[in-house]
Amino acid sequence: MRLVATRTMVRPSAAVAARRCFGAPALPAFDFQPPAYHGPSTEELVRIRGKSVTPSYKAFTMYKKPVHVTTGRQQYLYDIEGKRYLDAFGGICTVGVGHCHPHLNEALKKQLDKVWHTAALYLNDKVHEFSEKLLSTLPKHLTRVYFVNSGSEANDMAMNMARLASRCTEVVAIRNAYHGMGGLSGGLTSHHAWRHELPSMSASIKHVMCPDPYRGVFGGYRDGVVVNHAATCDPKDAASLYAHELRDHIQFSSAGRLGAFYHEGIQGVGGTVQFADGYIKEAYAIAREAGAVCVADEVQTGFGRLGTHFWGFQDLGVNPDIVVMAKSIGNGFPLAAVVCTEEIAEQFAGKLHFNTYGGNPMASAVGIANLEVIEQEGLQANCHKVGNRILTGWRDLMKKHEIIGDVRGKGLMLGMELVKDRTTKQPAKEELMEVFESCKDMGLLLGKGGPGGNVFRVKPPMCWTEEDADFCIQVMDEAFSKL
Repeated sequence: MRLVATRTMVRPSAAVAARRCFGAPALPAFDFQPPAYHGPSTEELVRIRGKSVTPSYKAFTMYKKPVHVTTGRQQYLYDIEGKRYLDAFGGICTVGVGHCHPHLNEALKKQLDKVWHTAALYLNDKVHEFSEKLLSTLPKHLTRVYFVNSGSEANDMAMNMARLASRCTEVVAIRNAYHGMGGLSGGLTSHHAWRHELPSMSASIKHVMCPDPYRGVFGGYRDGVVVNHAATCDPKDAASLYAHELRDHIQFSSAGRLGAFYHEGIQGVGGTVQFADGYIKEAYAIAREAGAVCVADEVQTGFGRLGTHFWGFQDLGVNPDIVVMAKSIGNGFPLAAVVCTEEIAEQFAGKLHFNTYGGNPMASAVGIANLEVIEQEGLQANCHKVGNRILTGWRDLMKKHEIIGDVRGKGLMLGMELVKDRTTKQPAKEELMEVFESCKDMGLLLGKGGPGGNVFRVKPPMCWTEEDADFCIQVMDEAFSKL
């Protein structure tokens, strides 16, 4: 075994604080000291990443000088030198209740001392308790839970269930969607950067127009507000015009039937895109008329993140037949689920189904504790309050910085799109990267996405405070002022 270089770091001191950018906003006070770090140096990890792990990880190393994280607590991350950062991305919209939440930690530690794994061969209290608790958050027509390990796996399973229940293989998703990278879910994903040229990624899966009020050809209302004044149609007609394209697809590009219609509550990887008001309702009606099962992908929008509702589909005013969930369901622990109606479950029960790790005692213990924290700490309401504060601050920044073309989202699932020109909407990808780096230097770790790579994605732990929101706004203002 090759010995790797190690580095010992002391706890953060006044010397660390002194290295902050002069004049930069100060992070909110937080009473925690990370332990000293003893382990491989940043340089050694970069070497290993470049030589031994998945090559695509290189694309995910987002900063010129990579952030080497050693410790996380609540909404904060600490690097190898003990510098504290405000986490605005939550491990890609995954850490919901906060890093290393003590209630989840304690639940997992207790389960570790009992039993790790049983599979479905024996009864265990945790998976059954978790099933009941999870179903209590959903509409009553959704009665069956299938536990798996990731969002991609969950979407693969949901597609198989929908095709069996509808007796039709034709599936439609929305352009600019991201539903995973599995054998089937990869075909649902509508971003060329994530797709390989494999038969399974295009077999009977098609994509219809994205009803994006900001960039879509028909514009439209978003939360009752017009955001694309260049659109040629009346905004109140936009949802129907986008939905008409779905109807056209069924009539001219299928055999007249659909097996499934897939959608996100708000498009995540695609750049925090909200749909034109009323579109999903109309799309459900059209899809169901063609025999489709409607599938809501709640991998990023679920568990109270949108603030107004626990689930994104509730905000859209629809009742899906299948709901897919992952990420915040386990606060970073490998856990995902597919929930469906009794009728769909019966269709899927014709053959044996088994998942080795799905719903194991450890994952279920974490899932139960996670739901308890969301309820006990009022995190859904907190998302609404803190998210509105950020949106208000961002709208003020729009008046000051011409490069900000659009701000959008709900709760703590927010997006800010940068453009070189507000009329042409040419993506300002290079400028975003400058602001991205500057914010990191000042202690704010943002996410980014969108097909043009020009959208800031803010999807932090749901325990963010109003002080955190103010810090985020101030740091971004400072970074924009440096352009």
